[in-house]
Amino acid sequence: MSGKGGVVALTHALALSLGPQVRVNCVSPGWIDTGKAKLSRADHAQHPVGRVGRTGDVAELVAFLLSDAAGFATGQNYVLDGGMTRKMIYV
Repeated sequence: MSGKGGVVALTHALALSLGPQVRVNCVSPGWIDTGKAKLSRADHAQHPVGRVGRTGDVAELVAFLLSDAAGFATGQNYVLDGGMTRKMIYV
């Protein structure tokens, strides 16, 4: 089992074990620019959203999941990859 697969399985198990008092979700980010690499136009263009992810994208999703607005969400894996898993073609 991959690392992400283990986290997804743990997320499901914890959501069932700890609910309804605790909501448990996980985030599986794709390519996220941390500012340490030089990215080309082609790097950005290959993503269906037109750019590589940013650290703020992940932070905003986590902030949403922590908010009352996500009160019905538990046991979910949120893939945050700009659509790359749907594209299945990488440069």
